[in-house]
Amino acid sequence: MALTPETEAQILRHHHAERWPIGTIATQLNLHRDSVARVIAQAGLPTLGTVHRPSAIDPYLPFILETLTQYPRLRASRLYDMVKDRGYPGRPDHFRHLIARHRPRPKSEAYLRLRTLPGEQMQIDWGHFGHLDIGRAHRPLMGFVAVLSWSRQIFLRFYLGAHMENFLRGHVGAMTAWGGCPRIALYDNLKSAVLERHGAVIRFHPTLLALSGHYHFDPRPVAVARGNEKGRVERAIRYIRDAFFAGRTFTSVEDLNAQADAWVLGRAGERRCPEDETLTVSDAFAQEKERLLALPGDAFPTDEIKAVSAGKTPYVRFDLNDYSIPHTCVARTLTVAANPKDVRILDGSSVIASHPRSYDRREQIELPEHIATLVAHKHQASAHRGTDHLIKAVPASRELLTQATERGEPLGRTVRALTEMLATYGVAELEAAITEALAREVPHPNAVRLALERRRQANDTPPPIAITLPDHVKHRDVPVRPHNLNDYDHLMETDDDQC
Repeated sequence: MALTPETEAQILRHHHAERWPIGTIATQLNLHRDSVARVIAQAGLPTLGTVHRPSAIDPYLPFILETLTQYPRLRASRLYDMVKDRGYPGRPDHFRHLIARHRPRPKSEAYLRLRTLPGEQMQIDWGHFGHLDIGRAHRPLMGFVAVLSWSRQIFLRFYLGAHMENFLRGHVGAMTAWGGCPRIALYDNLKSAVLERHGAVIRFHPTLLALSGHYHFDPRPVAVARGNEKGRVERAIRYIRDAFFAGRTFTSVEDLNAQADAWVLGRAGERRCPEDETLTVSDAFAQEKERLLALPGDAFPTDEIKAVSAGKTPYVRFDLNDYSIPHTCVARTLTVAANPKDVRILDGSSVIASHPRSYDRREQIELPEHIATLVAHKHQASAHRGTDHLIKAVPASRELLTQATERGEPLGRTVRALTEMLATYGVAELEAAITEALAREVPHPNAVRLALERRRQANDTPPPIAITLPDHVKHRDVPVRPHNLNDYDHLMETDDDQC
C-alpha cells in the first residue's frame, strides 16, 4: 500500500525527533513495521537504536543497486529470479520487502514557469463531459476549449463528438469570438492535430495545416509527457468542470452553448488575470485583442463532406440516419455536405435535397414532395404497363386510348375498364366493340361497354361470367395471334417449282 506524503513525514518526525523505535511507530500509526523501516531507509537517514545484522542479501546488494539504478521500475519478481540464478538462497516474499527498502525513489522534476507575450499563443484541447441520449442515439458530449495564454480568455463550445469537422468549427468559432488569431497554437497529441510522431519528427493532419495556412498561425505540439507546457488549457478545463458544468441543467446543446457564452463573458471574465493581478481576464483580453493577427475576409470551410451511395430506395444514410432524395437519383454515388444544423445532398455540383440535421438514430428524414413524386411515378408506371398489355392484345385500343387522352379522360381508369372488358368478353368481341365506338366518335369505355352488350343481345348469348385470375397469371398469359396459313402454301409451291 502506498503511503501518503503526510504519513511519511509523520514517520520521520516520530523516529528522528521523538526517537520512537520502529515498532512503536508501526503500532501507533497502525502500519506494518516493514513499511515504517522502508520509509526511514528511503529517506537516506540511519535508523536510531538499531544494529545492522548480516543478511543473506548483503553479497548481492551491489548487483541489485546497480540493476535498480539502470531499471528503476523493474519488478521484484524478475529481480528475484536474476538474483536466485546467482545463488541467493532466500524466499521471494522476504526478498520483496528487502527490495522495497533499497528501490530508489523517483526524483521530483522542477519546471520553469512559462511566460508568453500578449497575442503570442493559444492552447487548445478537448474535454469529455459525459454522454447525451437523443432519441435512440447515445452520443458523447465534448467540450472544445481554447485559451489565450496571456490573458487567460476562454472560448468554450460543446459538440456531439470530437470529429475533425467539430475541431475545425471550434477554431473558427474561437477566432471569430476573439476578433483575431494568435501567432502560435499549442496542441496535445490529439488525433485531429498529429497524425504521426517519431521522436522530434511530427506529421500534422493536412486539414489542420490548411486551417493554419488560412489564418496564418503556427501549429505546435507539446513534448511527450510534458503536460505543463499546456497547463493553461488543462487548468481551464478543470475550472470549467467545477465552476460551470457541475450541477448545470440544459435542454439542448444549443442551450448549453448559449449558457457557456454568457458564463465566459460574465463569471469567467471577472476572475483575476494571473499575468497581472491588477487586471481581470476581460480587461487583459481587451489589451491582448489589439495584438492578435487580423482575420481573413472569408471563414475556413467546416462542412463535413462525405460520399454516399444511394440504393434502390430514395434515401441516403448519413450519421446513423436516412435522408430522402428524389427518386430519379437512386442507384448512384452522391455527396453529403453537412453542418451542425443542415444536411445538403449534392449530385455533382447541384443540390438535390436539403434537410434539417438529426442526431437521433435510425430515423427517416423525408421531404413530402420526394415521396409524393415517387408514388405518382409508380402509379403512372403501373398505367403504362397496363396500356402496353392492352395494346398488344387489342391493337385497335391504341387509337381509342389516344383520343380518350386528348379529350381529358384519365388514362389509368380507361385502361383498367378496357382490361376488365378484355377478361370478360375476349379479344375478338372487345376489338369489334372498340371499332364500333371509334366509328361513332365516342372514345369512352362506356361506349365500348354498350357496343359489347348490343353484340351479345344480337347474338342471343348469355351474359359472360367474369373469371378473376391472379395478377401474375394475367401478365403471364399473353394472347397469341394465329398465323395466316396461306404463307405455308406459298412456301410449298416454291419448293415444287425448284424440284
